[in-house]
Amino acid sequence: MTPKTRLRFLFCAFFAIAIPAASVAQSVADGNSGLKNAVILIIRHAEDPVEGPGLSPVGIAHARAYVDYFRNFKIDGQPLKLNYIFAAEDSINSQRPRLTVEPVSQALGLAIDTRFKNRRFLEMVREIQSLPGGKNILISWHHGTIPDLLRALGADPGTLLPKGRWPNRVFDWLVELRYDENGRLFQSRLISENLSFDERRKPAMASALASAL
Repeated sequence: MTPKTRLRFLFCAFFAIAIPAASVAQSVADGNSGLKNAVILIIRHAEDPVEGPGLSPVGIAHARAYVDYFRNFKIDGQPLKLNYIFAAEDSINSQRPRLTVEPVSQALGLAIDTRFKNRRFLEMVREIQSLPGGKNILISWHHGTIPDLLRALGADPGTLLPKGRWPNRVFDWLVELRYDENGRLFQSRLISENLSFDERRKPAMASALASAL
């Protein structure tokens, strides 16, 4: 492939992704979706091991801590009952999104929808838009793709995340998105989980956040 042909291919690939993403984001912004009165919670998968597709010991503890965290999660002082759980499809390099929400899935008796690859998040967004309104949804994804996922859901990663990106070393954030009766996003916020399963990691997390700002 010549340099000119390669450039043309990359240009076309960019627009193949960007145009559908813009279209989905506009659909959400216009309220033409199944997001009426929905709440979407987005987390990054738990901590990586030194090698392998699974979770580190800290990551396993983090995933287990999510059971009580989501059992006790509240919106406006009222308990939030999850209806659906999505996680990025397993790959050779990572099963972490699924493993992160597996304890929650088992505890709540909810299946994990893992049909969608990391970069095919737009297909997941369309699936969410087709769901009945008023549902509460948990998404476990890869941090590098979360900004694009937020855009597709009508949120602005630039106002939620430092420099519009999820820092590489931060694992304990949650993004909460709330939609009104017309399916329009009316509230988005970044939440620090403040889980206490491993106190040793907090200084590293604080350092990572400071360097990201």
